[in-house]
Amino acid sequence: MDEPETQTESSQPNRRRFLSAGAAIAGTTSLSGFLGFKPEDVVPVNIGYEDGRGYDAAVNTASNVARTFEFNALTVELPQRAVSKRSLSALSNQRGIRYVERDQRMHALSQSTPWGVDRIDADVAHNNGKTGAGADIAIIDTGIDSTHPDLQSNLGQGRSFSYGVGNILSNQEQSRLHSRRASINFDLYPEWQDDNGHGTHCAGIANAVDNNRGVVGVSTQATLHPVKVLTALGAGSTSDIAAGIEYTAKQGWDVASLSLGGSSSNLMRDACEYAHNQGVLLVAAAGNSGPCTNCVGYPAAYPTTLAISATTQPDTLASFSSTGPEIDLAAPGKNIRSTYPTYFGNYSKLSGTSMAAPHVSGAAAQLMATGLSHEETFRKLTDTAEDIGLTPTESGAGLLDVAAALDL
Repeated sequence: MDEPETQTESSQPNRRRFLSAGAAIAGTTSLSGFLGFKPEDVVPVNIGYEDGRGYDAAVNTASNVARTFEFNALTVELPQRAVSKRSLSALSNQRGIRYVERDQRMHALSQSTPWGVDRIDADVAHNNGKTGAGADIAIIDTGIDSTHPDLQSNLGQGRSFSYGVGNILSNQEQSRLHSRRASINFDLYPEWQDDNGHGTHCAGIANAVDNNRGVVGVSTQATLHPVKVLTALGAGSTSDIAAGIEYTAKQGWDVASLSLGGSSSNLMRDACEYAHNQGVLLVAAAGNSGPCTNCVGYPAAYPTTLAISATTQPDTLASFSSTGPEIDLAAPGKNIRSTYPTYFGNYSKLSGTSMAAPHVSGAAAQLMATGLSHEETFRKLTDTAEDIGLTPTESGAGLLDVAAALDL
């Protein structure tokens, strides 16, 4: 049996090499075309590595290094003709490589068109002066409408990472994406402007301002940070989303609201672990695969996230809600009225675990604004949840109760 290698300084990934590799995409808005390949000629692949040998193996295989992550991972582009199960398996078996996986598409988890602040007693918190002021909520989604009157005063800095999706969309989907955006001049807005509606809806549930118009959020004066990782079609790649999670952690923000999901990904798991270790409370929608059992999607199913199922106004489990042992809490998720981009109508009713998760994100902001850590907040939310007669696989600890969590 081989003896484990001892890393030396020369075998460690070199920061200068990272910077030179990353320079290949500096100033671009697309992850393809580095060596003249068309988008359909290259395939984005996520690679996790252990040491300098693994880093070199990954870089030497790639036609372009698209992204580097601080948690020892890369997103690279490989020529389509060179990507097969055998070639990816061969690369993953090289020393120093932890995993190799194709970049995947993930989706906003909104469902059919949809009450929740009153049911979880967030209004009691408001009446007692609890607003979430001082806490930061990252809405990792399709962006946020920068002009919405219920959100504008709560907006902080943001960023867009929805660059790599072009490599995982079909030509027909790319055409739909361009035609949807063509109807509105998005050059007039920040790069993170919402061109879908999903992110704006989630932002309003979590933290719409109390201004006597429209709707009010679970929290009302926390700072919302738009982290755009999904396009106008509600699609994004795992590397886009992982980059958004990493960015949120590096900013030191309190809560990451993730109303999106898909299949398991090593890169996504790494990003969630990284953010959790940096003190971020990750709140994720369980998924809309119901009725089903043991079907919680990712990233909600990771142990570093708070997985949220959806309930209806009569306190039943929403028929669409995914269930499983990973569920931590339930929150209102059917027929929820919230903010929507002004150019799409200002307000809308939507249903989904996507709507349940930001109820918890807003509640978490209320608690973290009082000085609680992400782990203390997790325990407080679950310890004070209301038993509404659902099983643990349906609602975890129970229904979110904001007033009880705040000891009101």
